[in-house]
Amino acid sequence: MNADYVIVGAGSAGCAMAYRLSEAGKKVLVIEHGGTDAGPFIQMPGALSYPMNMPFYDWGYKSQPEPHLGGRELVCPRGKVIGGSSSINGMVYVRGHAGDYNHWAESGAAGWSYADVLPYFKRMETWNDRGHGGDADWRGKDGPLHVTRGPRDNPLHDAFVKAGEQAGYPVTSDYNGEQQEGFGPMEMTVYKGRRWSAANAYLKPALKRENCDLIRAFARKVVIEDGRAVGVEIERGGKVEVIRANAEVILAASSLNSPKMLMLSGIGPAKHLAEHGIDVVADRPGVGQNLQDHLEFYFQFACKQPITLFKYWNLLGKGLVGAQWMFTKTGLGASNQFESAAFIRSDKGVDYPDIQYHFLPIAVRYDGQAAAEGHGFQAHVGPMRSPSRGEVTLASKDPKDAPNILFNYMSTEQDWIDFRKCVRLTREIFAQDAMKPFLKHEIQPGTDLQTDDEIDGFLREHVESAYHPCGTCKMGAADDPMSVVDPECRVIGVDGLRVADSSIFPRITNGNLNGPSIMTGEKASDHILGRRLPSSNAEPWFNPNWREAQR
Repeated sequence: MNADYVIVGAGSAGCAMAYRLSEAGKKVLVIEHGGTDAGPFIQMPGALSYPMNMPFYDWGYKSQPEPHLGGRELVCPRGKVIGGSSSINGMVYVRGHAGDYNHWAESGAAGWSYADVLPYFKRMETWNDRGHGGDADWRGKDGPLHVTRGPRDNPLHDAFVKAGEQAGYPVTSDYNGEQQEGFGPMEMTVYKGRRWSAANAYLKPALKRENCDLIRAFARKVVIEDGRAVGVEIERGGKVEVIRANAEVILAASSLNSPKMLMLSGIGPAKHLAEHGIDVVADRPGVGQNLQDHLEFYFQFACKQPITLFKYWNLLGKGLVGAQWMFTKTGLGASNQFESAAFIRSDKGVDYPDIQYHFLPIAVRYDGQAAAEGHGFQAHVGPMRSPSRGEVTLASKDPKDAPNILFNYMSTEQDWIDFRKCVRLTREIFAQDAMKPFLKHEIQPGTDLQTDDEIDGFLREHVESAYHPCGTCKMGAADDPMSVVDPECRVIGVDGLRVADSSIFPRITNGNLNGPSIMTGEKASDHILGRRLPSSNAEPWFNPNWREAQR
């Protein structure tokens, strides 16, 4: 079997590349280990807590014991299914802040500034604001990825935004438009009541073309001959074979599996490869390094009024919500329930937001456990740009073994300072008058935790990954020894091989990573095809008082 382009991974970026490369007439073959995304657990937005806890859809990775979190091993779900993590995620859509991409460009990823990436965000999306207002000029109108907003008809959504305003923060009608900073509606990758994953948006239309195919197989390593990638070694049905690439091999296997595959193929830190008896093809010390993520915790509050989603948190309620969705694709099942958001700055001198909120009108955990108090609501909160860096390394040279993942969370004093600010700023927001008719008391962390030590103790036990790992095949200047790919996404030191997924992010972006990952696939496709969209002249909003004031 062969194709012009062999893509490893049918995730967010891989699906986008399959669509664009096949659209341009190239013969494309996508290799995916996971299975079908059919069925209500994936397609029903309201059921989002199920697929990320199901081994059938998830690689089941865990971190190594985290030294600064009391040795806890944190779960790290990654989609093992058509659509990758876009089929098991929370469907929250955030582009990231202009400052993120300008930082990429300044750190060596030339051609990836906000002016360069904005045209790709517009090309990829069809935006529907449901009449809630927003920045139509900044948004896409006819792309494959449908982005919508929930109805926001629970009064807690208005109260959350109003409380932010009363606390002195801006309100924004569209955090994906000109102004990210502030409180406002949250957006989701949902279309006609269904999860609009990269599989639904990109891969399924691409597979209708004669020049695009998908095979179910386990990718073992990249086959390299005379310094050039010529194919991918796969295993299926108990047999090992090679899929040949006439033009290029493209890894889009996630920030955990892409560096693992590079190292198994002889591309990575020479000393580490030698420890596992792997012949070195290219000594790239940056492979697997620079691992980043967003940590968060849930602020949970008991609600005075019985208006939260808790009333559906029983067998009958879930059955009714599920039935309505099955037959009409409407109702509570048609939303991820993350319908309000905020991005704020933690301090003066911070030039763009570094704290994110997801607001949810129920107090519940990702694993589906509701708070014992009954009616409640919660805000997920965490800093956006942790200085901590971790690594992905090989456990062995056996491709079947999971990689060793160490995030090294909270390894700097700044992490603890930033999280304490999250706690205190959040309490101040929820103490505003707008919340008084609803807020009964703080369930978690609990108002008895006030000192730095008390807050730190709570954080050590309760912070969780927001499931945004990235950065392990850093994109940068070709002469930077820690760069893994150049700004064209080409692996430095090997011909015919690219990486295009969240692993190439030099630094983590603000918010959820699905949008930036799809954008990476869109833009990488143009690099492969030798073309690019003209840069944008749009001027994003930065708070004019950022030097002097926190809000």
